[in-house]
Amino acid sequence: MIPANIEVNIDKQAIRQYIEKRLDEEVREVLWLIDLNKMAELMSMSPRFLESEIVCDVRMRAIEVKKNRKRWWPARQAFEVISEITSEW
Repeated sequence: MIPANIEVNIDKQAIRQYIEKRLDEEVREVLWLIDLNKMAELMSMSPRFLESEIVCDVRMRAIEVKKNRKRWWPARQAFEVISEITSEW
């Protein structure tokens, strides 16, 4: 028997994007509330930038949940509002 040579071309970027998309979907399904640090981590933006460009927007303030100087946002609503805000840039 002659061994067969099989070549497989793998698009690493496409695989990475697919995995990141699936992880993002899973995270959104699990998260109920999100804080500024988690938002910064998921969006690859600094908390300071988010504070000055996203969180100060009236749409984000409208969905903000506060308790003793802590702030959270309902994750699904926050992602929708952030999409609206960033689409206006």
